[in-house]
Amino acid sequence: MLYSLLYPLHDHYAFLNVFRYITFRAIYATLTALIISFLLGPYLIRVLRGWRIGQQIRDVGPQSHQVKSGTPTMGGILILIAILLSTLLWADLKNRYIWLVIFTTFGFGLIGFWDDYLKVVRKKSEGLLPRYKFGFQLILAIMIAVFLLNSPAYSSKLYFPFFKHFTPDLGWLYLPLVVFIIVGASNAVNLTDGLDGLAIGPIIVTSVAYLIVAYISGNHKFADYLLIPYIEGSGELSVFCGAIIGAGLGFLWFNAYPASVFMGDVGSLPIGGALGTVAVVSKHELLLLLVGGIFVIEALSVITQVISFKTRGKRVFLMSPIHHHFELKGWHESKVVIRFWIIAIILALLSLSTLKLR
Repeated sequence: MLYSLLYPLHDHYAFLNVFRYITFRAIYATLTALIISFLLGPYLIRVLRGWRIGQQIRDVGPQSHQVKSGTPTMGGILILIAILLSTLLWADLKNRYIWLVIFTTFGFGLIGFWDDYLKVVRKKSEGLLPRYKFGFQLILAIMIAVFLLNSPAYSSKLYFPFFKHFTPDLGWLYLPLVVFIIVGASNAVNLTDGLDGLAIGPIIVTSVAYLIVAYISGNHKFADYLLIPYIEGSGELSVFCGAIIGAGLGFLWFNAYPASVFMGDVGSLPIGGALGTVAVVSKHELLLLLVGGIFVIEALSVITQVISFKTRGKRVFLMSPIHHHFELKGWHESKVVIRFWIIAIILALLSLSTLKLR
C-alpha cells in the first residue's frame, strides 16, 4: 500500500526512492509487525482471558504442564494480524505472489481458528474432525498448486540442493509435490507447537533463511551468479518473510517461558502453510526439509511412534512429539526449547550454504 502510494512520488521527492528497494521494505515490514505485536499483545491476552479461552492440558502429557491449564490460547490471531497488516502496508500489492501467500495465510488461519474454536470455546476435545481439517488443507493446497502451475513462466522443474544440473521436470506430478509440501509444513509446525516458545523460534529462523532465499531468487544477477532459478517477482516475498519475523519476535515476547499466551492452531497452521508456499514459489522446495529440520523431526517422531505402536505394540519414544520425550528424560522445558533453537539455527546456516555449494 505504501509502495503504491509513495513510490510514484519519488520524481518529486527523491527520498521516496527508498521504497523501490525490497530490502528497505522488508526491514520496515519486520519492525511494523513487531510494533503491532507489542501494541496489540496485552489487549488480546486480556480479551482471551475475559472470554476464558484457555488451554486444556491433556492428562497423558507431562505432569509439569498441568500448571499451564487455563493459559490463554489462540494467540496466533496476534501473529496473523501483525503479518497481514504489515504485508499490506509494505509489499507491492501488484505482485501475484504476495496475494498468494496472503490467501494461504488467511485460508489456513480460518481452518486453525475453526479447530481452536471447537476445542476451547465449544469444549469439543477433538476439535475439527481430522478428515475435515485435512480435507480443507488439501483443497487450499491444490488451489495454490494449480495457480502456480498456470502462472506465466513458472516451471514444474524440481531443483535439488548441492546439484547444478539435476533438475527433472515433473510436469503435473509437481502438483502433488506442492500439495505435500504445503500441507506437510502446516501440520509439522502445528506438531512442534507444544512448549513455551518452541515453535516460534524455528519459525523465525526459517523465515530469516527464506527471506534471503526469496530475495536472491527474485534478483536476476544474484540468481545467475549462484546458479539458482530466477523467479521474477519472488523477491517481494522477502517483505512477507520480514513480517513473519517481526510478528514472531513480538509473539515470543509473550510466549517465552512461562508463556502468557499460546499460539494455537490459528497460528501454527497458517504460518507453516505460508512458509511452505514461500519455499515452493522460490523454487527451493526441498531446502525446506533442511532449514525446517526441527519441524521435520517433530513430524517424523509422531509418525514413527504411531507406526511402531500399531505394528509392534511398542513405543520408540517415551512420548511424542519428540520434545515431550526429552522432557520425560529429565530435561527442563527451557533447555529443550533453547537446544531446539540452536539446532534450527545450525540447520538454517547449512541450508544457506547450499546456495553456493553447487
